[in-house]
Amino acid sequence: MKYFAAIAIALSCFSCISIKADVITETTHKSKSNELAEAGIRLVMHDQEIAWNNHDMEGFMQGYWKSDSLKFYGSNGLTKGWEQTLANYKKAYPTKSESGTLKFVINDISKIEGDNYWVMGEYHLKRKIGDANGVFIIIFKKINGKWKIVADMSC
Repeated sequence: MKYFAAIAIALSCFSCISIKADVITETTHKSKSNELAEAGIRLVMHDQEIAWNNHDMEGFMQGYWKSDSLKFYGSNGLTKGWEQTLANYKKAYPTKSESGTLKFVINDISKIEGDNYWVMGEYHLKRKIGDANGVFIIIFKKINGKWKIVADMSC
């Protein structure tokens, strides 16, 4: 009887160790995936800063999903589509004096599900005509292997 109890305890301990090892492996794998996603998203936003700071609105828009389904929500309400969003940027920031120098502050990047992440942060525009600052929440989705903004709410 003692022999069976010892085997049962040993098997029970082995099962716990095995389960714990699986959980650690899965968690490590997920965090590596999240780290890669976060790095990719940060790179897109860094490239957007560079384009903006060169007053390259088309380059800035490369971070957005080039689709009629893109959604941008700002002080002028809801804009749908990549082309209209670009037109709005060009109208609001026609010269380098208006666009100034952009700096993003990323406060949070969190996975929603699958290849969808939200980014919460701040934008800071230093301009000769007066600085402009605000907050944003943007939704990134991996489309055809590239991180793209599919929705943006900035104010």
